[in-house]
This record gives sequence, C-alpha cells and structure tokens, in this order.
Amino acid sequence: MSDNILEVRGLTKLYPGVTALDQVDFSVKRGEVHGLIGENGAGKSTLIKCVTGAITPTSGTIVFNEKEYTHLDPHSSSEIGIGVIYQEFSLVPALSVAENVFLGNYLQKGPLIDFKAMEKKTEEAMKQIGVYIPPKTMVWYLTVGHQQITEITRALVKNCSLLIMDEPTAPLTNAEVDQLYAIIRNLKAQGMSIIYVSHRLEELFEVTDRITVLRDGRFIATMDTGATNKQELIKLMVGRELSTDFPERTMPIGEEILKVENLSGNGVENINFTLHRGEILGFAGLLGCGRSETMQMLYGAAKKQSGTVTLHGEEVNFKETAQAMKKGLGYIPEDRKRQGLFLWKGVDFNLTISALKKFMNWCFLSRRKEKTLVDEYLNKLTIKTPSRQQLVMNLSGGNQQKVIVSKVLATDADIMVFDEPTRGIDVGAKAEMYQLIRNLTEEGHSVILVSSEMNEVIGLSDRIVVLCEGKQMGILERNEFDQEKIMALASGESA
Repeated sequence: MSDNILEVRGLTKLYPGVTALDQVDFSVKRGEVHGLIGENGAGKSTLIKCVTGAITPTSGTIVFNEKEYTHLDPHSSSEIGIGVIYQEFSLVPALSVAENVFLGNYLQKGPLIDFKAMEKKTEEAMKQIGVYIPPKTMVWYLTVGHQQITEITRALVKNCSLLIMDEPTAPLTNAEVDQLYAIIRNLKAQGMSIIYVSHRLEELFEVTDRITVLRDGRFIATMDTGATNKQELIKLMVGRELSTDFPERTMPIGEEILKVENLSGNGVENINFTLHRGEILGFAGLLGCGRSETMQMLYGAAKKQSGTVTLHGEEVNFKETAQAMKKGLGYIPEDRKRQGLFLWKGVDFNLTISALKKFMNWCFLSRRKEKTLVDEYLNKLTIKTPSRQQLVMNLSGGNQQKVIVSKVLATDADIMVFDEPTRGIDVGAKAEMYQLIRNLTEEGHSVILVSSEMNEVIGLSDRIVVLCEGKQMGILERNEFDQEKIMALASGESA
C-alpha cells in the first residue's frame, strides 16, 4: 500500500483569463496533518474544491487510496472517504446535533427515521474525538466551537479517512482552539489524514507534520514543519522578503472630529473616546468584548440606549446607516461577504452602488462617469481583477476587501471604521492593507481600527481603546503600548 492517501498530479484549472491551478503536484501521507498555505489567489481553495468535487479540474488526475480519478463530485468524494469543513458551517440550526450529523442520510427503521440509532452513532463518533455534546441538543444553542465539533462528527460517521479543514480556528475562542488542537491530535493518532488550511502561520507549527506552499496557482515547495520557520514560509508564499514593519506616520494628527460620551446599548455600556483628523484609533479586546457592537451603534446599524455622539461639533443620533453615510462615516464590516458585498455582482456594481447620485444626469445614469470612478479606484487601490465586470465572488479575499474600501471612499467618507480588516487575507495582502490604511490617514481621513490581532492594533494605532465584556477598561497612548498590559486590561484588570 502506498504511503500517500492522496496524490494530485498535474492538476490544472482554467477560468476565462485566469489560471487558478497550473500543473500542481501535491500529496498527503496516511496519518499526517498536512498544512496548505499561500496568499489569496494562490490556488488553495481551488485545489480543495477539485479534491472534494465542488469543481471539475481542466486537466490532471486525483489519486485517492490508490484509485485514479480525472474528477470527482461532492457525493463520490464523500463516499470514498473525503470530508471537508469549510469556514462557513453547513448546519441547520433548527435541527438537533444528531439530525445534522446524519443530514441527507437519515437512518431508518422500516418507514420511520430511527432517531435513537442516529443519536447512538453520534455519541460513538464523538468518543473518537474525546468530546461529548448531547445529540438531542438543537444546533442553535451550540457555541461556534461545538458547531465545528458537530461538523467533524458528521465526517466521522461517513467513515472519512481524509479530513480537510479550511481556516478552522477563525471563529473560535482561545479555549476552543486548544480543544480543536487536541481533537486533531486524537484523530491523527487514530490514523486519519488531515489537510489544514490556515493564514495563521503560528498554528501550523502547533499541529502539522508537513507544509505545502502554493503561489499564483503553482506548487512551490513541501517541507517538514520542524525544518522551516515563519519567515521562510512568508518568503516562499510571497516570493520576496516581506517586512514585518508597519508603515510610519509622516503627517501630524489634527483636530478632534468625533467625540463619544457614555455610549450604551447593544451589549456595551459607558463607552467614551475621541477621534482626531488623520488618527488611527485602535479597539482591542477578547472575543465578545463589544468592539463590533460599539461600531454598529456608532454607524446606526444598532440602536443605542443612551450617550451622545458629536461629529464635527454637532450632536448626531444615527437611526439608520444611510444617515451615517451622509455625514461622512464609512464602515468596512467584519463579515465582508454577508454585510459588505454583493457577491454575485460585478466589481463595478459593488464599487459604485453606494454613490449612485454621483453618476446621475437628471434621472439617467452616466456610465462614462461611473467607468471613470471605477477605473480611478482600481488603479488607486491596485485591485487585481480581469475586468470591471468580474464577479466579486471570484476575487481573492484581499481584493474583495479593497472593493469594500473603494465603495466606502466613493461615498466621500471622512471617518472610516475598519472592523477586522485583515481577517481571512494572506500576509502579502495584509501588508497592502496596512499601507492603504496609512495612506488614508495621510490624506486626512480618520480611521477606527477594530482587530483581534494584537500586533496589528499595536503596529498601526496612535491610541488604543481596550474593552472587556462590554465595558471600557482604558485608553492607552502610543508610548504606553505593551502587549501584556493590553491583555491584562482585556481580561478585566483595572488600569
């Protein structure tokens, strides 16, 4: 028997004007955890979708358990033992854990669904990973971590021998991440193979045995995890040395333009801060601390109970987001796919939809003016797209984020809220996003930065507001920035 459970040979996928995969060779050994990394657009998602049957490769072969396939479909890949857990779970909240585990393949006793048998097999599968969730529990009561465990359990009951995890820790708390690592080690000990896709390079050194790097749709290298380091991986991913330094400020911070006093509601209370022209004000805290909830009230996306917001010396009370946009407040949401983009529409549509009045001649839309503005932002933000009409869903995460920023800029936003601006984008795109944020402040825009990445908040911010469980714990000036101090405040210790 071959040492490899999976081999792809010369795998190629062509789209009009784009080569998503270019003669890729890749293999996974039996019983190993194999990291798969690369910048957005490197071909990771395309490779996964070819292996799981979500898309059909243009050429090449897939060998699984020594059987060769020119292509697979989702049903056949599942049947032969390939399972996948995507970032966005495919669970039905109104059904129980056991019903979700057997969704589409319910066990029957005669003409009736055998709920007891499904619950028993669900419990047996959970014993394999050392975790127990009552199988009758409705999924809408589960934490995100337990939802992920339900997805893993579903793969186990289908006799999965190769499990693909796509950014598995993105929505998890630190405790849930530790639990996931334990589950991965448990599954590996039982002989399961795992492909682990992540932008968080430090995770690879926790759980993987080998790492494969893709770049621009091509295979670059596979190496033993213990024989490499973070800097080497970054160099292989981007094809160049990438500085970890953050862009420096060259323009002074200006006058106060925003003042928030005793803002309460939407799960937070008594939030106080000011924002100055050209400033980057960071918001730090642990998951669920209330950062995004504060921004939603500020932008009119959630109702405030009390407190005042003063913008350019005028008290405002936004009850809907359109009012905030009119006053020059822009919002780049954390969930760009659900809250920031029309994925099935083109780049041009997404970029201009919030600023249509700019292109109107009486009651007619000027396509010439629209095209001019779209081209301006494609060049200014270096958005990589084959055409203006390219569907946004086909762009990389970094380029999708740039489209949202362009859309906000097109509304003449003066203050821009970036909520987790680099979530789900690669290291190269992160560096571009950092430079973009700095460029905006140099042009006189003001930025509120919400981020879960400590180095990002420290590296970019001029001041940092720290929250814990909906309460403000302190505001740190730049000369006070210290990772341990920020973490202590975020954990509830007083300043």
